[in-house]
Amino acid sequence: MIFLFELHYADGWDVFYSKMDSSEKQRIWKKIQQLKALETARHLKRGLPYFVVESGQCRIAFKEEGKKRTVYFAGNHKQYEKWCRTQEQTLR
Repeated sequence: MIFLFELHYADGWDVFYSKMDSSEKQRIWKKIQQLKALETARHLKRGLPYFVVESGQCRIAFKEEGKKRTVYFAGNHKQYEKWCRTQEQTLR
């Protein structure tokens, strides 16, 4: 049985995604759509409440609440590190 999640998008999730070229956007978008049925994902370290999946050199960060997954970030590895630092600072 496949468990489907409802996808939501947080404000500003696409800050870095919108600047990618079309082929990268297409690859990332396919991976985001796979989040509807993806069974497991790696939990983000550093005490942050996000899960992360990889697509090549890109990362997608999301939160999971029941049957709902909300995308908070999509971008390359360097942008992902920057985003993680800003998330850590908001927790302090």
